[in-house]
Amino acid sequence: MNPRQSEILQLVNDRKRVQVTELSESLGVSGVTIRQDLNFLEKQGYLKRVHGAAMTLESDDLDSRLEVRFDIKQALANKAADLVAPNETVLIEGGSANALLARTLADRGDVTIITPSAYIAHLIRNSSANIILLGGVYQHQGESLVGPLTKLCIENIHFSTAFLGIDGFHQDTGFTSRDMMRADLAATILAKNRRNIVLTDSSKFGQIYPSTIGDTASINLLLTDKAAPAGDIEVVKQQGVEVVFG
Repeated sequence: MNPRQSEILQLVNDRKRVQVTELSESLGVSGVTIRQDLNFLEKQGYLKRVHGAAMTLESDDLDSRLEVRFDIKQALANKAADLVAPNETVLIEGGSANALLARTLADRGDVTIITPSAYIAHLIRNSSANIILLGGVYQHQGESLVGPLTKLCIENIHFSTAFLGIDGFHQDTGFTSRDMMRADLAATILAKNRRNIVLTDSSKFGQIYPSTIGDTASINLLLTDKAAPAGDIEVVKQQGVEVVFG
């Protein structure tokens, strides 16, 4: 990594999301050079590229995360929607791929969507789908509701399928989340023993975050793309989890 690339990385980490034009002006080099630097930094795993900008890997901003690998996530969302029957009640926990799933299902208009995500509820607010937003403590950055009240809501509401988002998977840890309170919600959802589906793109594999969301064996199905590492997929299957590729 050269000094300019180090400065780019520092700017991205400080601001969470920076436009290519801003980096070009700040560093006094062309947009082409900045894009080449961003491509290098993304390949090295230091940041994520989005349209016209770069963002930190740790960002919880869903608008930004939706843009990362959008085509793959939308394909996964479409595949996940095929698993939902007409008039079914589903719980969609959160995450960018799940937000796209919620929008896809809401466009169908024949489902009831329960969610602790204020972002998801806002995203589908103009649809004809039935929407139930759970209460709780509002997390400003991730736009999720968490805490004891949210857990109580989950324990006392009924659904047939739950879609969960994750931040990482490693063979030593299972599925993990960067947020302890969201991980606690996920564990509460899994304890309901409904049809539990993890929806994630393959970039999460090999990542480890502090909080395990629950026992991998309590997940019924993993829906991901074909770039997921074969070794990790085999470990998931050994836990009795069905794997479907979108």
